[in-house]
Amino acid sequence: MTEIYWFRSDLRVENNPGLNAHCSAKSLLCVFFWPRQVPWCNLTGMGGQRERFLLESLHALNTQLAERGQQLHVFREAPAAGLSALVDRHKVKAVGVARTPGFYERRDVEEVAARLQVPLVVHEGNTLFSAETVHAANSALPKQFTPFRRSMALIEPALPVGEPRLPPPPSGVTSAPVPQAKVRPDPSFVARGGAKAGNNRLRAWMHREQALASYGETRNQLDGLFYSSFLSPWLANGSLSVRRLHWELRQFEMQHGRNASTEHFYSELLWREFFHWRALTDDVALYRARGISAKRKLCTFDPRSFARWCAGATNYPLVNALMHQLVATGWMSNRGRQIAASCLVNEMNMDWRFGAAFFEQHLLDHDVASNYGNWQYIAGVGTDPRGGRHFNIAKQAGQFDPDGDFVRRWQGDCPEQPEHIVDAADWPIG
Repeated sequence: MTEIYWFRSDLRVENNPGLNAHCSAKSLLCVFFWPRQVPWCNLTGMGGQRERFLLESLHALNTQLAERGQQLHVFREAPAAGLSALVDRHKVKAVGVARTPGFYERRDVEEVAARLQVPLVVHEGNTLFSAETVHAANSALPKQFTPFRRSMALIEPALPVGEPRLPPPPSGVTSAPVPQAKVRPDPSFVARGGAKAGNNRLRAWMHREQALASYGETRNQLDGLFYSSFLSPWLANGSLSVRRLHWELRQFEMQHGRNASTEHFYSELLWREFFHWRALTDDVALYRARGISAKRKLCTFDPRSFARWCAGATNYPLVNALMHQLVATGWMSNRGRQIAASCLVNEMNMDWRFGAAFFEQHLLDHDVASNYGNWQYIAGVGTDPRGGRHFNIAKQAGQFDPDGDFVRRWQGDCPEQPEHIVDAADWPIG
């Protein structure tokens, strides 16, 4: 009996519950379909660094599979058409996939299920808690983080699963080879894709450097090697299991003790979890201008101003430096993202979705739930009970870049920009 496992945001072999569930098949076909490119705000395709990281992750996954007698087949067509053809051609009895949030991701699964004549089994995604656990703790999913955190406070996340023993692939399957990346990682942020690289980073940051012990004090820095874990790129595409990360956190606490920094780090994992379940609940509202709120935030759209924000050519040197860093490396710190987002929403009065789309294009760690959830939070149309966040850019620069080193490094200074608001119009209701 042949089965298919459809990889999406779980690009690893170890600690992969969905993959494990299909290892009793006589043969297994492992596939990946290139992410759907949805044109938005005239932004199409992936930025060079994000695409590089994904391609490296796919090569790494294929290496993991090859070591176990398997192979990854990557296709560029729509999943519904591609999987339907594979099922018919190889007499497949079942298809498995891990759950991932997002309206378009959900629609892909529904289209596949409608085309297939065999069961499509949707497994748990890369989350700390199962759906049953979250629903048992919350009769209705809270709209704010604090009640969610309190509801999960006494529940220990599930342990990571073991390494599967994979059945062989069926014969006669062909697919185009995965291309090599067109760009190299920027020397200031050399994050390579794949489970091995992610686990190496985890060991270096948490155990070798023991930087977790001071995470609470350093996490808001703008630049550096160990101020943050930098694990989110591998978590986002599933090269790293969040349950494995939590297990390592608890091992660290057993050896070195629990402190405010380890608790803060766990809180960040809960934030990721919260945005995941909110995105599944909010569905298409994740992309609406009003978000999950009942009000519409009025704004204007000046294409030249948006282009300057993207290019890092605004009248705010710190924001410029952050945008240059993002495009060059695929990375921006958590505080940097808040500052850049607040600038677009509050200083430039732009629709938050334009910024979210640009971040989606470039961030190595783009995750639909976390990216759009955080942008809604800043814009005041999401889960923030205070109705949005407005960061004072001059104050932030004085606090986090007092000597201007970050601005100089990323060439944030530029000539004063004239204001061009020509034929500006309210963004249509969405």
